[in-house]
Amino acid sequence: MSSATQTSSRPLAGILWMLLTGICFVCMTALVKLLGPSMHPIQAGFLRYLLGLVFLLPAIRPLLATRLTGRQWRLFGLRGVLHAVGVMLWFFAMTQIPLAEVTAMNYLTPVYVTLGAALLLGETLAARRISAVIVALVGAVIILRPGFREIAPGHLAMLGTSLLLGGSYLLAKVTVDEVSPAVVLAQLSLWVTLFLAPFAAAVWSPPSWAELGILFLIATFATGGHYFMTLALQAAPVAVTQPVTFLQLIWSVALGAAVFGEGVDVWVVAGGTLILAAVSFITWREAVLRRRALTPPSVGPKL
Repeated sequence: MSSATQTSSRPLAGILWMLLTGICFVCMTALVKLLGPSMHPIQAGFLRYLLGLVFLLPAIRPLLATRLTGRQWRLFGLRGVLHAVGVMLWFFAMTQIPLAEVTAMNYLTPVYVTLGAALLLGETLAARRISAVIVALVGAVIILRPGFREIAPGHLAMLGTSLLLGGSYLLAKVTVDEVSPAVVLAQLSLWVTLFLAPFAAAVWSPPSWAELGILFLIATFATGGHYFMTLALQAAPVAVTQPVTFLQLIWSVALGAAVFGEGVDVWVVAGGTLILAAVSFITWREAVLRRRALTPPSVGPKL
């Protein structure tokens, strides 16, 4: 039996793993929201990555054994800069706008990846994909509703976050073709921690043990989310697992209302649904065309 057949034969397992992925990512964002008022977002982002380095211990051997070229070092460094700024903006946005809006706008990242792949990597942008991108952008306009409500700094921060993380994923696509995924992940974590350090030092205040515990939980949920996502993609095609990510928006709306007293905004849900539908279509087309998808198959917050 081929690997493709094995993958498609376990749709229920893929759905269950993607459900766990969504739970991890929603718990991560909720903890960041909970931490928000007590710690500067830059310091929080730095400590999240610093504490998360413990999960890289299994990757130390391949990391030390890999000989990188000067070009690869530059690519990893550039990716670290983009991702570090994206992390700072994301942590800031979490303190400024509702949880559901952060989740919905995060769905834009794969759309930026699609556009970047066409502009920078020479990938064909067919009419169907152009239409899907337009639908996603309409979804973003529905969420923001310029002219009908104030565009907060948190919204601008999320637009920047999605754009910067999209650039980070494009660089990951280039580097993962040359070195192992474990090395790519380890390099990202190390570079982001390094670049965030001076910014965190500028706003540093001694964290409490409770804050450190929350940040370690954030790092744990982030790592668990990526791990479960990998298991989901191994178990079933992205066309099966992708729609499950919509539940992250539903859970974010419910959690924001129940825990943080945030109102339920139907426009945010509608816009997020449009964006996710567009991303799901792009991902499905990639699977149908039997090409390696540049668009991240999961649209949870990859921080």
